[in-house]
Amino acid sequence: MKNNTGMLQLAVFALVTASFTNLYLTQPILPVLQHEFQVSPVEVSQTVSAVILGIVLSNLFFGYLSDRFPIHPILSVGGAFVALGGLVCAVTHDFRLLVAARLVQGLFVPALTTSLAAWLARTLPVERLTVIMGAYVSATVLGGLGGRLLGGWIHPPLHWRYAFFSAAALIVCTTVMAVLVLPRACSKPSASRSGRESNGYLSLLKRSDLLLFFGCGAGGLMIFSSVFNYLPYRLAAPPFGFSTEFITLVYLVYVIGVPLGPLAGRLSNRFGGGPMLLGGVVVQGASLGLLLAPSIIAVIAGLLGVCAGFFTVHAVAVGLLNRTLSDGHGKANALYVLFYYAGGWVGINAAGFAFEAAGWSGVMGFVFCCLSIPFCAGILELRAERRG
Repeated sequence: MKNNTGMLQLAVFALVTASFTNLYLTQPILPVLQHEFQVSPVEVSQTVSAVILGIVLSNLFFGYLSDRFPIHPILSVGGAFVALGGLVCAVTHDFRLLVAARLVQGLFVPALTTSLAAWLARTLPVERLTVIMGAYVSATVLGGLGGRLLGGWIHPPLHWRYAFFSAAALIVCTTVMAVLVLPRACSKPSASRSGRESNGYLSLLKRSDLLLFFGCGAGGLMIFSSVFNYLPYRLAAPPFGFSTEFITLVYLVYVIGVPLGPLAGRLSNRFGGGPMLLGGVVVQGASLGLLLAPSIIAVIAGLLGVCAGFFTVHAVAVGLLNRTLSDGHGKANALYVLFYYAGGWVGINAAGFAFEAAGWSGVMGFVFCCLSIPFCAGILELRAERRG
């Protein structure tokens, strides 16, 4: 049993890491792509936002499929389309086709992530699920970082296109591994584990308390994606003038999310969700101010604070969401993911217009406004906790 758990944990970790590697592959090289394809900052940012939009559009659909069909064919189809989309990105010289291929990748990423998480929650006993889901969460952080590093470090020693070749090969290998390792005996949903829950999507959306947590996810990624998407422009311009390789190194601040998520959950249990949400907002607000300073030390400190605040808000919101529910956890978490990535898509596009209008200061002004979403949620949760 221990060996089986270890192999399953490795397969889940590898596949989720590979999947999230594809999400932000172009983020550190947006100025490079803008120059090569002769497009605007808003247009080139679609190479990131199109993937996120695809996830938003298909997430609930793959959650539905995973409750009704075996996991193995879903993973196989998802891995094939994500890899194929990456290969198209690697060879095309048409910007519109590049964005379309990125959208296709986003549409099928939930086949590898949402479907897998639903399958794990449905089929594994609690003691194994806790261990495996720990690997899942860590893989999302590592994959997000790995994609940024892969996209930035491959260029210019080779070319940014090789990053897509590498990511496609990684998806193929990890998908094959997962299909071979995941037990087929439990691959088809059973009637007892896939029955109807009292909480449908519409009933969940009508609950104001849950909307607060969905809003935290949306607002959190709205801020986080805006900052990191336009960071390369900030660091490539005066007074910094950094190279692509150095800008990519700055993304290493992202690793703070690996230990901080579980820590934020434990602190939330001790001090309450409201204070932790407000604490995360305060840290983010102060850190955003540092990002305006013309000092790389201040910028790195600010990025660390933005990451710390974001992962705190994200982890606490997910914990409060699941603690509030008596059933319907799968649907509620699918809705959270939907709001989460919808916020990221809105943030990248809206911040792009702010960047074109007022540069980095415009981006900072936009994300400061976005802080009001988790701040209001924190205030309302704090009041609810005091009444309780």
